[in-house]
Amino acid sequence: MDEVFHALAHGARRAMLRRLAERELTVGELAEPLAMSLAAASKHVQVLERAGLVKRTVTGRRHVCRLEPAPLASASAWLNFYERHWTERLDALEALFTEEGTD
Repeated sequence: MDEVFHALAHGARRAMLRRLAERELTVGELAEPLAMSLAAASKHVQVLERAGLVKRTVTGRRHVCRLEPAPLASASAWLNFYERHWTERLDALEALFTEEGTD
């Protein structure tokens, strides 16, 4: 799970995953809207691959990437466990503000 959170820590990689959720894309297509070189995009894809989030298929010079969502499910489950604590604290904060607003 450390690799997944490391991969998700960079905005470019999150943007790549968002686009891959729609369809398979080449590394060049992933790089294009991010205004980065093919080499930089390839390095980001490698990080996503190590985390198990992306599967790359190479045919000649064409590198096609597809999303592998399973690791996201375990990260989501981990976050959902702690959501209860965040929700309780935010509810307490909201109650405090509401109480102060009525005084």
